[in-house]
Amino acid sequence: MGCEHAQAAGGQTAPQQFEENNLSEVKHVIAVLSGKGGVGKSLVTGSLAIELARAGNKVGILDADITGPSIPKMFGMSGRRAHGIGNLLLPEISTHGVKVMSSNLLLANETDPVLWRGPVIAGAIRQFWSETSWGPLDYLLVDMPPGTGDVALTVFQSLPVDGIVVVTSPQDLVSMIVAKAVNMADKMDVPVLGVVENMSYVECPDCGKKIEVFGTSHLDEVAAQYGVDVLGRLPIDPKLAAMCDAGTLEEGLPAGMLPDAIEAIRVTAELVDAKRALAGDEGCACDRDCSCDECDCDGCASSRKSE
Repeated sequence: MGCEHAQAAGGQTAPQQFEENNLSEVKHVIAVLSGKGGVGKSLVTGSLAIELARAGNKVGILDADITGPSIPKMFGMSGRRAHGIGNLLLPEISTHGVKVMSSNLLLANETDPVLWRGPVIAGAIRQFWSETSWGPLDYLLVDMPPGTGDVALTVFQSLPVDGIVVVTSPQDLVSMIVAKAVNMADKMDVPVLGVVENMSYVECPDCGKKIEVFGTSHLDEVAAQYGVDVLGRLPIDPKLAAMCDAGTLEEGLPAGMLPDAIEAIRVTAELVDAKRALAGDEGCACDRDCSCDECDCDGCASSRKSE
């Protein structure tokens, strides 16, 4: 009898999705992924969460980087511990309302290593989704671990992921990183929203000239090769690094970061809502408490035409 995960990877079988508990109402799940580590994936996840929250959305972050979590520190949660209500965990809430669940919020000391094998890590992902009271969320961002291993497989097969944002750097490895992520997304039948290039350049503090420290970026060519959009470029900025270390990213992140990525997430959410409305799922594509007979949103109008 073969391994369940091996069979799933070969496309023969797929495990059931993790169930959402009755105290969670997550509308959209977006995964942030990279084919390798060290490219600033968690910074991109945190930045997207902050900008979505600033736009008035209810946002959460599921830190799926179980063995190397950095989201709690970034959001000023060092030393804090998650609590529970009944059989459910309660996510920690940042100063400006972003909900976070991470392995670092469950450890006695945040410096303790997480020495878990794959099945145990998969169980933690299930707990963070099925046994955490997220409440109503417009967006849950999943900060993935680097690479395309067990955790990525678990997330894409077991959570209702609406789309993936790929994070890369301007080195020659960009083609391999994007290819791994795009190919995995294709196998898992999850759309790639686009690619964000981190550490794209450093801006001279005197003249403002952009210096490409890692050489000329090949992102545009690679994105065109794989048919994905470029969602933005982030500079090497010591101020951002200092904010992450100090846990003040929410307060200090410059406004208007990654606008194309935010727009791609918003458009994807609208499309998913419209499809749900057409399929007769609960809820309205315009996200209002209304009857489809009375609503003038595109999703409900399409639903009426199909009846």
